Amino acid sequence: MDMLRIGIMGAAGALLAVQFKSGKTEYGIYISVVLSLVIFFSIMGRLTIIIDAVKGIGRYIRMDQAYIGTLIKMIGITYVAEFASGICKDAGYQTIAAQIEIFGKLAVMVLSLPILLTLLNTIRDFLS
Repeated sequence: MDMLRIGIMGAAGALLAVQFKSGKTEYGIYISVVLSLVIFFSIMGRLTIIIDAVKGIGRYIRMDQAYIGTLIKMIGITYVAEFASGICKDAGYQTIAAQIEIFGKLAVMVLSLPILLTLLNTIRDFLS
């Protein structure tokens, strides 16, 4: 039911923003930003379910809790980067959107380096 509500809000907001595109373009941007924030905060309520599921998986496979925290941070960085990039694209600032996407990718890569090094050490120890 929530998906239907979000879908209807998104379509109505997009149609309303299109109405302002020919005259006052800034109103269309404001509408899309507000609608995006409403959807963003709707998703924030669902994140606890995802976090609990990831922590449950971590208990089943007995992995270090630091890895679970890192995974959750990666999901957060990815979501925020896509959200900000989408708003910049809607406003017509594709260059800024591309820079946000690059920064998000690099931030995820930096977070994943310790995990990658641990994995490589484990493989090296296994092969030795």
